[in-house]
Amino acid sequence: MPTSLQMPKLGESVIEGTVSRWLKREGDPVDEYEPLLEIITDKVDTEIPSPAAGVVLRIHVGEGETVAVGTLLADIGDPGDEVDERQPAPAARRGRLSPAVARLLAEHDLDAAEVRGSGRDGRITRKDVEAHLASKPQAPAPPASRIPGELLPLTPMRRRIAEQMLASVQAAPQVTAVYEADMGAVLAGREALQSKHPDLRVTPVAWIVAATARAMVEHPLLNAEWRADGIFLHHERHIGIAVALEEGLIVPVIRHADRLALPDIARTIADLATRARAGQLRPDEARGGTFTISNYGAGGCLVGTPIINPPQAAILGVGALQQRPVVRDGAVIARPMCYFSLTFDHRILDGALADAFMRCMMDGLESGMDADMEKQDR
Repeated sequence: MPTSLQMPKLGESVIEGTVSRWLKREGDPVDEYEPLLEIITDKVDTEIPSPAAGVVLRIHVGEGETVAVGTLLADIGDPGDEVDERQPAPAARRGRLSPAVARLLAEHDLDAAEVRGSGRDGRITRKDVEAHLASKPQAPAPPASRIPGELLPLTPMRRRIAEQMLASVQAAPQVTAVYEADMGAVLAGREALQSKHPDLRVTPVAWIVAATARAMVEHPLLNAEWRADGIFLHHERHIGIAVALEEGLIVPVIRHADRLALPDIARTIADLATRARAGQLRPDEARGGTFTISNYGAGGCLVGTPIINPPQAAILGVGALQQRPVVRDGAVIARPMCYFSLTFDHRILDGALADAFMRCMMDGLESGMDADMEKQDR
């Protein structure tokens, strides 16, 4: 009797996923627990193993199609086993669009009614939109360049990043303001914390996360998102940290950052970054962030203008920490300084509130934070 493989629930908040690649084709032999396909959810690729040994009898969902948890993906069995015709997806609704398809339609100013869907129950997939665009009359192509080169195919992660960043700048009026903070107290606190926890990899980012979380308590509009019927304030502070991978960026999330002690924040950052680079994050660990920090200073960049991670209200960019001449009490001295860039949604925040938030955050950094704090005071 054939064994059915359904779209698994890959995390508490994951309700659907996109089939990025089938590793086997119909008729191919497969061992139990052998990787059968790859599912992508919010830039996290997950290999799905075969539930049984046998051959792939029927593949029900094509590459690029987004389906709900519980959808029938494939049937595995012995050669000659009969399988039922394609079954309806348990949570699918006719005409429902995935966020990626909706963004692609909006990007090309297309009405969904114009596109013929090939997915389950007539659902429109990315490939349907691309095929529709390819079928439309195209403007004459410019003369081919004589400069030699090559076309790099888009990976699912790079395509998803491109869609999200384009949607962000199209949807939100974004403003970037730049600030500068003295990081001397942070470096002193880091040295003290490292001496107490020699096995812990401690970086100034832990202090930045802690100071940001505290400032978000004082200024809750930074922990919000724009909605058609109002501004939604999040009551939990989940801070995402952008991690650079070879194929792009991923943003694992530090949950309840305002409740964590500095050592716990440092430990969480190290764990998430290590597993992100190893491709071992669970889908839920890169979802649900309410604010993002991008440490572009790790590559030597001094000042940047990061793009908001939608639908969040703001993103904090951290520049390289370096010794610079500053004036203190009329004298020029060298201090460890760092530029911070805050990009915010001007529909939600004005400059005065952004300034107040950053002043609160930088005051926490410049005054020093207790490295032994058991948890934040709120």
